[in-house]
Amino acid sequence: MMAPTRGLRRRLLALARPRRQESLPIRFDRRRIYVLPTRFGLFFATLLAVMSVGALNYNNNPALLMAFLLAGAAVASLVSAQLQLSGVAITAVDAEPVPAGQPLHLRVHARVDDRRPRSGLKVDYDDGGAAGLAMRGGAGEAVLELPTRHRGWIDVPRLRVSTTWPLGIARAWSYAWPDTPLLVYPAPDPVAMPLPAGSGDPASRRLQAAGDDVHHLRNYRTGDSRRAIAWKPSARRGALLVREFEQPAGTDIDLDWRELHGVAHEARIARLARWVEDAERDGRRYRLTLPAQPPIGPDRGPAHRHACLRALALMPDG
Repeated sequence: MMAPTRGLRRRLLALARPRRQESLPIRFDRRRIYVLPTRFGLFFATLLAVMSVGALNYNNNPALLMAFLLAGAAVASLVSAQLQLSGVAITAVDAEPVPAGQPLHLRVHARVDDRRPRSGLKVDYDDGGAAGLAMRGGAGEAVLELPTRHRGWIDVPRLRVSTTWPLGIARAWSYAWPDTPLLVYPAPDPVAMPLPAGSGDPASRRLQAAGDDVHHLRNYRTGDSRRAIAWKPSARRGALLVREFEQPAGTDIDLDWRELHGVAHEARIARLARWVEDAERDGRRYRLTLPAQPPIGPDRGPAHRHACLRALALMPDG
């Protein structure tokens, strides 16, 4: 029974506006707002029908008046629910890029031009979570979690903005389908491989996971190589300890695609993404060289990190 019902629901949703992606801003008007009774609303309508039949059968005027008053309140609830969405505009959607496999936090920004209060708004999408949209001072924001599986651009799903305010008798909803793609970084290699040797003045020394001279022991962190674990001190301490070494650190690190011979295409991307994160964490300047692209850097900082990870995310499939 579930499969035919799900198929019918998909066909009905395909008829709802919009049927394709559209540019922002997206404004909800009466032609794209849908209103239907909720389950409670259907129960309420059945109750009113029984009250009306009973009142007519027994010629009970007070009961008939009560049924008419409740019916009027239900109709007013349908109109009020529709007015909560009318005039709302989705002005922007954005999200900070995350590595593939982590949830993307999609921010949905909305605005209204009039000062009429809006209550009980909710944003969700098919087979996904929901978030409240609180409108204060004519503007509001909702944050949704989108699952990510692959690097590169992903499309924003068709979003549904709905409300059951004020009585829960009717649900008004409308759809927004922004044509704004979102970027997903490649998942970094879970194995912490040593950074390539830097070029420049080797006088300065930095802490690395591998090198020449043992500097000190520190607590184990996720992603550390098992070869760096100091097993005997860890047994005495009762917790995993990792050796940190000192090695000469040059001014620039070359992260070159061509140097990773014999590594699979996606594994190269994951390895370079991990090295970008490690170099940024250590405060090192680094240059990323990819095939058929000019070198990026050398530099460091959030903008340079984003440029490198973006280039890796948009690499063609191998």
